[in-house]
Amino acid sequence: MPLTPGPPRDSVLRPASPFFRLLVDEDGLTDALLEFVTDPRGSRNDRAVIQDLHDLAPGMVPVLEAMVIDGVEQRSDVAAYVHASLFGIAPASLED
Repeated sequence: MPLTPGPPRDSVLRPASPFFRLLVDEDGLTDALLEFVTDPRGSRNDRAVIQDLHDLAPGMVPVLEAMVIDGVEQRSDVAAYVHASLFGIAPASLED
């Protein structure tokens, strides 16, 4: 099945082919990224999780940096972003 044109997939952690599956610890990733966005030190960029994201999903890093600037501190905000990055955004339910 050919890929349809659209936004870059570099922020999605899913391969295009059905031959690979990426195992991601969603809770662990959320915790690690929460630590990143709430760390006020510049050394936060040296964390292994950020280095991995530069390789696996580079589109996620600028969003996380924006979360730092915006002062995100709620785990639920980071968890929602991680979930959407891994599985996409669920379609809004339509009212009857």
